[in-house]
Amino acid sequence: MLKKYGLILVLQFLVCFKSYSNNGYRLWLQYSYIENEQIRSSYQSNIKRIIPLGDSETIKVGLKELELGLNGMLGSGFLADTENMVANSLMFGSRTSLNEDITRQFGNAFNEINNEGFIIKTILINGEKHIVITGKTDVGVLYGVYNFLQLLQANKSIEKLNIIDSPKLKIRILNHWDNLDRTVERGYAGSSIWDWHRLPDYIDQRYIDYARANASIGINGTVLNNVNANALILAPQYLEKVEALATIFRPYGIKVYLTARFSAPIEIGGLETADPYAPEVIKWWSNKTKEIYNRIPDFGGFLVKANSEGQPGPQNYNRNHVDGANMLAAALEPFGGIVMWRAFVYSEHDATDRAKQAFSEFVPYDGQFKDNVLIQVKNGAIDFQPREPFHPMFGSMPKTPLMMEFQITQEYLGFSTHSIFLTKLFEEVLKSDTYRKGKGSTVAKDIDGSLHNKKLTGIAGVSNIGNAINWTGNPMLQANWYGFGRLAWNPYLTSEAIADSWLRLTFSNNENFVNPVKNMMLNSREAVVNYMTPLGLHHIMDTGHHYGPGPWVSNLSRPEWNPVYYHKADSLGIGFDRTSTGSNATAQYAPEVASKFNNIKTCPEEDLLWFHHVSWDYKLKNGETLWNGMALKYQEGVNQVAAMINTWEDMESYVDEGRFNDVKMLLHIQYKEAKWWRDACLLYFQQFSGKELPEGVEKPTETLDYFQSLKFPFAPGN
Repeated sequence: MLKKYGLILVLQFLVCFKSYSNNGYRLWLQYSYIENEQIRSSYQSNIKRIIPLGDSETIKVGLKELELGLNGMLGSGFLADTENMVANSLMFGSRTSLNEDITRQFGNAFNEINNEGFIIKTILINGEKHIVITGKTDVGVLYGVYNFLQLLQANKSIEKLNIIDSPKLKIRILNHWDNLDRTVERGYAGSSIWDWHRLPDYIDQRYIDYARANASIGINGTVLNNVNANALILAPQYLEKVEALATIFRPYGIKVYLTARFSAPIEIGGLETADPYAPEVIKWWSNKTKEIYNRIPDFGGFLVKANSEGQPGPQNYNRNHVDGANMLAAALEPFGGIVMWRAFVYSEHDATDRAKQAFSEFVPYDGQFKDNVLIQVKNGAIDFQPREPFHPMFGSMPKTPLMMEFQITQEYLGFSTHSIFLTKLFEEVLKSDTYRKGKGSTVAKDIDGSLHNKKLTGIAGVSNIGNAINWTGNPMLQANWYGFGRLAWNPYLTSEAIADSWLRLTFSNNENFVNPVKNMMLNSREAVVNYMTPLGLHHIMDTGHHYGPGPWVSNLSRPEWNPVYYHKADSLGIGFDRTSTGSNATAQYAPEVASKFNNIKTCPEEDLLWFHHVSWDYKLKNGETLWNGMALKYQEGVNQVAAMINTWEDMESYVDEGRFNDVKMLLHIQYKEAKWWRDACLLYFQQFSGKELPEGVEKPTETLDYFQSLKFPFAPGN
């Protein structure tokens, strides 16, 4: 009786506390009490018992999630009961746990799912209705549990369920650029969540909640350490800590991966070389891999950044990417592990257009990598810009699995102070048509394997997670973690559907809230393009920390690190000629795509200055000159942020005070910085155009000298 009374008090406290404060920690797993009595009563009448079928650790965490979710949303004492089945029971377990009478009611449904898929179905047993969540594996069942709870969170009907779903990609993984000292490269949400000093003996609750959040959106892997790796992560004292995290994540279907520093045999192995052909190096990696699998039997494999931005790699020994990747793949192969070899390479010794270098280095090796190697390719050919055309490598390696690399953290999009819904960017890239096998050969089809019949598939997202109480440093940016997971599961979803779902799970089902904020989110990506890099401009941020505008930077040691290398502004015009009359980067695309980009009349205006050096007086499709059109785009971006502020101000009655004020303050920072970008860039480019700002563009209140004098030695993430 006391236990039951205590549960009621806790639930009442949670309901009351929710209305006053919400720090964002619970992400989209809010499980808020459903105030609508009709909806709540309907759910209560359809769920009388929770019956777990099995006792694996995964089924146990599924049970905990159901108890937490149902008790939070429905306000009743939902607990497991394996002894007494009543009408309207909720049963969950893998196919092998179901009896023949139940299995028969699923027909051929199990043939429609893969090993991580799930089925949620309303069935009849002896004339009584029940809901069954099942799959071929317990992890598939767990994904079904989260899907079911999300139906309730979104106030969807559960009267007659028949949901069949499976992930379309095998590897769905977060890349943490976290260092062993808990700094996070390009991290804007506090320190790393991995407390290496306290591991393995101190298990932070945040590790468990991290696993819950990822499992709820289908993410099944995590790379724990930075691509600019420290070899110590492979040393025994750190592998012990990695093992502790792997143990926590395993029931949630999440494998751990590590970034392997290519020179580790020298740095922690005592060898004199890391040559992938050297027998002692091959033996060292083989032994190290065995050591890892002895600790972590389901270890996922290695991510590698090699011969890029100073990182060591096989080219140090006159070898190539195939030699390096295949050496590591051979060590992992007996254990079922994979290598994710990054294609983000560009050399200070190569004077050609940086945008061409990854394609030139990797595409000639198509078909030479071992079967357990994926080439991890950024969405664009430069580096996570607010807008880039899709990377020409996609579709161009029919014999080699390519996995997408998106950046969820906002290195080039305003850090965590700018509320940008990146899922819109992700969707744009995935829908891009490579034409490599004719019209409809989208990037999504390349990475899910369907374009060239590839079995090993994957997608990676560079995490925006830190130890900030709300995980991402900005409540709105949780949507980018969520959106990445949803697209990793199904790269054909729309950003509109994802935004709608996230808002309902995270904030409210009230249409007066959902619709305007959804529109705000969907417009936010175009806003940041407008106030930072309109019409195909790119890489014009300040140096090092990448905070704020810096189109004037020209003094860095490598040409391709300087913004002036990319915009090439002069008295005649602006933009990088990548057509057949310039660097000929367009030749790396299929002929249909190259033809479109080469012709200034057919090149999409959103990519115009990416591919063309254009006269200041060139007439855009709207009749404006390039100079006027560019200036008006900068102003439009500022205006869009002002509209975002107005939209959010109108939402105060629908959002708890804590999150409302957080987002409000951050939007005002974004507005201030959008004006900074507009004024600094237009003043700088005006030197070359020699033209006045058009009507409708606000005049700067500071000078160009002022903007160029700004320094930020302690900007985060650097």
